[in-house]
Amino acid sequence: MTKKELGVVVKIGVPLLIAVGLLIVSSCKKSPEDGSREATSQSAPEQKQQDVQKEPVEAPKAETSPAAKAEETAPAPAAADGLVPIDIKLPKPLFAGTPQNIKVTNLEKPLGKPRPPFLVPAGTKNVALGRSVVSTDEEPIIGEIAMITDGDKEASDGSYVELAPFKQNVTIDLGAEYNIYAVLLWHYHKEARVYLDVVVQVADDPDFITNVRTLFNNDDDNSSGLGLGSDMHYVETAEGKLIDGKGARARYVRLYSNGSSSNELNHYIEVEVYGTPSGS
Repeated sequence: MTKKELGVVVKIGVPLLIAVGLLIVSSCKKSPEDGSREATSQSAPEQKQQDVQKEPVEAPKAETSPAAKAEETAPAPAAADGLVPIDIKLPKPLFAGTPQNIKVTNLEKPLGKPRPPFLVPAGTKNVALGRSVVSTDEEPIIGEIAMITDGDKEASDGSYVELAPFKQNVTIDLGAEYNIYAVLLWHYHKEARVYLDVVVQVADDPDFITNVRTLFNNDDDNSSGLGLGSDMHYVETAEGKLIDGKGARARYVRLYSNGSSSNELNHYIEVEVYGTPSGS
């Protein structure tokens, strides 16, 4: 081969070799499908991280205190075994509102709502109804002594007994010995007033010598001579005054008073004694 022919071959062959090389290099590159897979493979961790961020995060639950747990698991208080509310039939009220001009020491504030039920053993009843009554005033100014246990608790005229001024008492003979759980009395509830030196006692005998016990005493200066009382004065209402008898066993009930915030006279509308026979 001559030098001239060799030059021609070089001029033609070198470009051809370059072209073939370019074709080989191009064929080694990934196809578009492979590239798409690579892109998907690279973005998967990022997508997973985004999904994790989108999931709702649950707030930590507050820890329940031991006291709250005890309150949740503690049983409801049980009702007193065998006790029932006294079935009290109240008279019609004749006045409403809180009295403003009664000046009496140690005066309790009006409750402002109905009195809560008073629980007593089942079978307890008013054992004073129709029972014999005597008084230090044998001839009342108005009414008859027997009206104090006749069952009429209204405040209308003809329903109350008016006794002489100053210290007076009435004594109820229950006819037998009873366990006394409550004494409920109405002095006078036609208007708001406070009766003074109210004392309620029980005893085994009509002369109040044997086994005398005091259930209530608001005589705060011992002006009645029955001992210094710590109970509070109260305003008369149609609900009457309910005194806890504490299960005292007795046959006789005596009630004292010494006039009122309105005048020196003493009044009684009704007295109820709730009890059961002493053998029960």
